[in-house]
Amino acid sequence: MHHANYYYGHAHVLARYCGLTDPAHPPRMLGYLQHGWNIGDGMAPGVPLVNGSPMFVWSEETRRRSISQGRRNVLAIGAPFAYLTEMTPAPEKDEREGTIFYPFHGWEGQQVMGDHRRLIDEVRSVEDGPVTVCLYWNEHRVRGIRRLYEKAGFRVICHGYRGFWWREHDRDFLDRQLIELRRHRRVVSNRLCSAIWYGLLAGADAAVYGDPMVLEDGDLTFGGEPRLRRQWPEVYGYTTDRETCLALARRELGADNLARPTELRHALGWAEPLERCA
Repeated sequence: MHHANYYYGHAHVLARYCGLTDPAHPPRMLGYLQHGWNIGDGMAPGVPLVNGSPMFVWSEETRRRSISQGRRNVLAIGAPFAYLTEMTPAPEKDEREGTIFYPFHGWEGQQVMGDHRRLIDEVRSVEDGPVTVCLYWNEHRVRGIRRLYEKAGFRVICHGYRGFWWREHDRDFLDRQLIELRRHRRVVSNRLCSAIWYGLLAGADAAVYGDPMVLEDGDLTFGGEPRLRRQWPEVYGYTTDRETCLALARRELGADNLARPTELRHALGWAEPLERCA
């Protein structure tokens, strides 16, 4: 199994949905699973793929983009977060409060450049009620960045470590994220990202505003931040229309076209007992 299939516990969520007897150790997935929302072919830029291997993307839109770029054997199965939301009943009492804010983040190979202080000032001026800031592990481990948000009076959390090269994958990452999103009235970010779509699917209002910051040596092949604003203007601004944005989220996450467990097991190569991965 490609190590990115484990990111955020994705393979584990799908194994639970499929009803496997040991979802903590999912079998090898016969292909590449999209691990984050993007505006390209669903895969991370520059990742070498074995030609002809199946690619499992989240939405029909991504599948079409992938095929237009020469990919083959591409199947839209829906985002693992959409399956998790389907499996996890919402709390009986909807007691949402405040805002959860996801600053744009980097990763092992690229850092984000921007002014967190200016972003903090804008969030404080816009949001009513308490603010939770969810830092990606990459920024959360940098005490200077974390302290900026703590000193601003924000609650600071991290959903966990994504994992890398088959090590230290946090299998409960998405479960933890879903719980937090269902606790908040709004989800906001300074750049359109997976968390915005997830928050909408989890029942929150959403908005994208503020300095989008710059990713070090960012790949602009697919249009970058300018394209995000052109193609999804509905989610930008201090306030947005919830129903319009929710419809977009369901489309981008493939939430209306989830496979049945037997179908998904067949697609992923889990229909028969296979060798387990650690």
